[in-house]
Amino acid sequence: MGSLENYVIPVLREMKQFEKLLHSQHEIIIFLETRLSQLKDLVDVAHKHNKKVFVHADLVQGLKSDEYGMEYLIRNIKVDGIISTRGKTISFVKKHNVIGILRLFALDSHALDHNLSMCQRVQPDYIEVLPGIVPQILTEVHERTGIPVIAGGLIRTKEDVTLAFENGAKAVSTSDPELWNLG
Repeated sequence: MGSLENYVIPVLREMKQFEKLLHSQHEIIIFLETRLSQLKDLVDVAHKHNKKVFVHADLVQGLKSDEYGMEYLIRNIKVDGIISTRGKTISFVKKHNVIGILRLFALDSHALDHNLSMCQRVQPDYIEVLPGIVPQILTEVHERTGIPVIAGGLIRTKEDVTLAFENGAKAVSTSDPELWNLG
């Protein structure tokens, strides 16, 4: 994967945006909520348009987020990256040379500390921090782990995107099409 430096990653929530993304300059598309029955066709079409597809494995309807489910995503669906809140999932996908993004919810200090120690054990390729609008948390997560950070969740304005980049985020993930061409 190319550099994610100051990159806005579109998060696909509504299928009506899919065609637009296929013809965009974006290299990566994140499928946040999909049905397992649709996923292979969507990934195949995206790959034909030279797009990399990351899937939030915990949110694929009809898929169990265990090692067999991940094996299916990797071998049969041929996703390029997997996002999950589960450390075991990220460890598994990394062993299969697929990009692993650990989604971390910064709810309070205890949750943050717990998630950061999981990051140290699992060593994901990226950490997606939610909400991505808390600049000091983005900085802290990167400083404490040394792992590149993606800011996600509650990114609503151009200023939110800029602030995330200024505070160490390598990329921003957003489902807001108005923000997809920033960065």
